[in-house]
Amino acid sequence: MTESYALDPEDRKIVTLARSARARNGVPEGAAVRDETGRTYVAGSVALASLELSALRTAVAMAVASGARSLEAAAVVSDADSVPDEDRAAVADLGGPRTPVFLASPDGTVRGTVFAG
Repeated sequence: MTESYALDPEDRKIVTLARSARARNGVPEGAAVRDETGRTYVAGSVALASLELSALRTAVAMAVASGARSLEAAAVVSDADSVPDEDRAAVADLGGPRTPVFLASPDGTVRGTVFAG
């Protein structure tokens, strides 16, 4: 487990962005990823009749669609106790298996850090 205060400023930033996306959009999850250039991509979960995506997979898709070549880190804000394998796989596809994924509660407290792979 990684305490929020122990994160570097750039990692705290993506946790804050993920939390903001969740709150602003009133969705169960918010996520943010940071690419190799430091750009961030923020998303909420998508729940349509014909399309359902987690916030993290949506953020990864936004990064890919914007030309990102790699990821440095990812963050998810959710009530969930873990990051689903499918979400970690999406991060690993772009960032590699050692990309950290921070899981935070809705108040922004980081409850754990896992690697994508």
